[in-house]
Amino acid sequence: MNNIEKTTLSAEIEINAPIEKVWALWSTPEDIMQWNTPDANWHTPHAENDLRPGGQFLFAMALKDGSLNFDFTGTYDEVIANRLIAYTLNDGRKSTIHFTAGNPVKLVEIFEADDNQPAAMQQQFCQAVLDGFKRYVAEKS
Repeated sequence: MNNIEKTTLSAEIEINAPIEKVWALWSTPEDIMQWNTPDANWHTPHAENDLRPGGQFLFAMALKDGSLNFDFTGTYDEVIANRLIAYTLNDGRKSTIHFTAGNPVKLVEIFEADDNQPAAMQQQFCQAVLDGFKRYVAEKS
């Protein structure tokens, strides 16, 4: 029996836009390719997103100079429109994203850390992606 505690990290943002717009921009592949980066050195040249329980996603992330790339892939466990996305990555780690309607909308992502990478780096990367999403929503509003 495996009783190893998983390290859980989180990141959050508040966005001044209607929840329906936030949800749509978060989940549409064409939009994901625009905002899914921690900074200007990264890009997401390809995204697939089947946002439903049992549906899968693939976000191809890469440094623009070609020195590093990876596929962020997994399967959705639970989806409640405008409220919750829960998924399991292909490596078995779990994540939930809570969307709280209001003015502003609050988005909180809670995820299991990769034991092979520094936790602080993972948290900063996730926070930077969320901050980029917030900027993207502001540009589209």
